[in-house]
Amino acid sequence: MTIGVGGSTPEAELARLAAARIAPPPAISPDELRARIAQLQAGMRAAGVAALHLDASTSTFYFTGVRLRGSERLHGVLLPAEGPPVYISPAFEEAKLRTMLVLDGDIKIWHEHQSPTALITDTIAAMGYRSGVVALDPATPFFTFDGLRRAGNAYSFESAGALIAACRMHKSPAEIALIKHAMTQTLLVHQAAARILRAGITTTEVADFIAKAHTALGFDGPMSFSIVLFGEPTAYPHGVPYPQTLQDGDMVLIDIGATMRGYQSDLTRSYVFGEPTPRQRDVWNTEKRAGQAAFEAAKLGAPCEALDAAARAVIEGAGFEKDYGVPGLPHRTGHGLGLDVHEEPYIVRGDTTPLAPGMCFSNEPMICIYGEFGVRLEDHIYMDAQGPNWFTPPALSIDDPFGNVPTA
Repeated sequence: MTIGVGGSTPEAELARLAAARIAPPPAISPDELRARIAQLQAGMRAAGVAALHLDASTSTFYFTGVRLRGSERLHGVLLPAEGPPVYISPAFEEAKLRTMLVLDGDIKIWHEHQSPTALITDTIAAMGYRSGVVALDPATPFFTFDGLRRAGNAYSFESAGALIAACRMHKSPAEIALIKHAMTQTLLVHQAAARILRAGITTTEVADFIAKAHTALGFDGPMSFSIVLFGEPTAYPHGVPYPQTLQDGDMVLIDIGATMRGYQSDLTRSYVFGEPTPRQRDVWNTEKRAGQAAFEAAKLGAPCEALDAAARAVIEGAGFEKDYGVPGLPHRTGHGLGLDVHEEPYIVRGDTTPLAPGMCFSNEPMICIYGEFGVRLEDHIYMDAQGPNWFTPPALSIDDPFGNVPTA
């Protein structure tokens, strides 16, 4: 697929995608949710944790199947070291919450003039835990933590981050199937976006098409993120605050993701609109080699940081700056992915987490050349009992980036 030849229209591509839409794999079952809670509670008991507060975060959805939206009103779930979950809800939200429950559990309500943090500590005490450690979801706002420590001076509070990550880092087959579906569908959107490119199109026009394309394919709702860059702005990992207009010879970088049944897609493609220069071709090929080196370093039991080191060795060996210098790779090589687009583990120096089956993470050792262009090829890897696997086929070449991918 040569970019800029045989262009299509947004309307034609949306129709093509709608026709290619397929149903996603099943949502996570109640039995799997119960198993997750059992695993978490076993970890709590081993760590001497009496109770754990889940705030209105993706971790609440992960363990209970309930989606809550964070606000100034406390809305969450309390998990004792043993026993069913207890839902903490504003009183006027109780009826709605009951329609959302996947797993049974008591609902404790608080009215507008009452303290929800006092309700939590009173509930923990009523469970029989009158002192001890209470672990808090890392997404808990400070105002909730502050209220808890004032209301519950019989308890000590600590982060539940390690307990939660020990569950969430290792994806089940059902989770991997959902992520793979989301990635595959987003890759179809990438192909479609490449087909609508023409000289004079703007980044905002392409981003608008990408949002509509994800809707056509049945994603959950608004895009999680959408970065569309042309020319020199492709050198900046998270883009620039102004639109660009496509010209012949521009590097194109598109980094997009959305959720399917709560699970994230996240893919980046870089290619040239028109004929690549020798310089663009050389940098693109270096980027591809760096990503392949990271993939080959993804051995079961290897520390996450080994992948970052492997990618950097290729980039630095091609003459780019060491460490985080630019021109070169100014950020980590990758991040875990699941319900959040960035979650543990992280593919970065200092993360010595050993790779294990079920771990899912990005591979994106971007090359940034400020004032010129940048190249990022982002694909994701999942580990199984045999080692690493791609969720989607990596880009084939700068001339034919989608040549190894089925089309919609």
